[in-house]
Amino acid sequence: MKRRDFIKLISASATLLPITPSIFAQTTSPGKWRSYRLSYQVTLPTTGKNARLWLPLPDTNDTPYQFTQGSVWNGSAKSAKFYTLPQTNFPAFYAEWNGNDERHVTVSSIVKTAERQSDLQYYNAPGKAVIPDNIKRFLQSTQQIPLDGIVRKTASSITKDSNNNSPLQKARLIYDWVIDNATHDQKVRGRGKGDVKQMLASENLNGKCADINALFVGLARASGIPARQQFGIRINESVLNKNLGKFGDVSTAQHCRAEFYLAGLGWVPADPADVCKVIALEGLPRNHEQVNALREKLFGAWEMNWVAFNHGENISLGQNGKTGKVPFFLYPHAEIDGQQLDNLEPQTFSYKIASAALVGTGAKF
Repeated sequence: MKRRDFIKLISASATLLPITPSIFAQTTSPGKWRSYRLSYQVTLPTTGKNARLWLPLPDTNDTPYQFTQGSVWNGSAKSAKFYTLPQTNFPAFYAEWNGNDERHVTVSSIVKTAERQSDLQYYNAPGKAVIPDNIKRFLQSTQQIPLDGIVRKTASSITKDSNNNSPLQKARLIYDWVIDNATHDQKVRGRGKGDVKQMLASENLNGKCADINALFVGLARASGIPARQQFGIRINESVLNKNLGKFGDVSTAQHCRAEFYLAGLGWVPADPADVCKVIALEGLPRNHEQVNALREKLFGAWEMNWVAFNHGENISLGQNGKTGKVPFFLYPHAEIDGQQLDNLEPQTFSYKIASAALVGTGAKF
């Protein structure tokens, strides 16, 4: 059985025009757009009677640095659909198989990216800083990121020397503290768990991006600064550092990033986890010239060799999944007769995620 379905269409003329920068005050005008195809190829075991598959897809909420032109699927699924996760606007794909026939599906998305840079040099917080109602939820505690006890105490100790209670200065103090104290641990499975309270209580600040950037987000929230993680995947090589990119087979290139909110400016990108990654994998001291340059670059910028999926925490996948909520939706998720497959093992799970750069009417693999 083959079937195609589009979740979104953008006219050809619209793809040639930049989105008006004034709509997104936090980001400077986009540079050159780059086009990619991101594809999942999944083959599930034929054991059991019922198999279900969920895939995170590129965010369809267009910005000056990312927009998605559409997604399409084909395969042997008995039923499949593009949908949004319950109580969110995060895009996802769901497929289901009954019986023990062949179980395979391919899902492809076309996405464009442009470099993201916030202009912080001349930012002055408005005299009456008002946080919009739809942003206030990013000041709240979550299961992974509680804001009481050791989290609030640590945040207070980091920001006690900030001048005039400036949220920008507080965010920078937290960003630098995380880089100076956290350590990227290549041995951690996946992208980590993001359990901020446990990290601080154990005084073990080792982890990967979901740990280190969650630490930044939790400390920012505890300091009164709205913050969140954006979960996604690297799709191209990096011009900043060889360790910060991936192209072609990106099955294990998932990466999450951080943002914090400034009144009058909007969401500001940051990525202390990538600075920690370069320190660890290059074996560099934290005050090395290369580290200092990257530290400055990634406070207020994202290199867009990466695509965002969603910023969800404790996500319900819906569609009668047996697993319940997942801490974050970053990897393919599959269940056979209600039993979850290990999605951190692409070969065992049998999936491949591939990126291709689109040039003219063709693709560069």
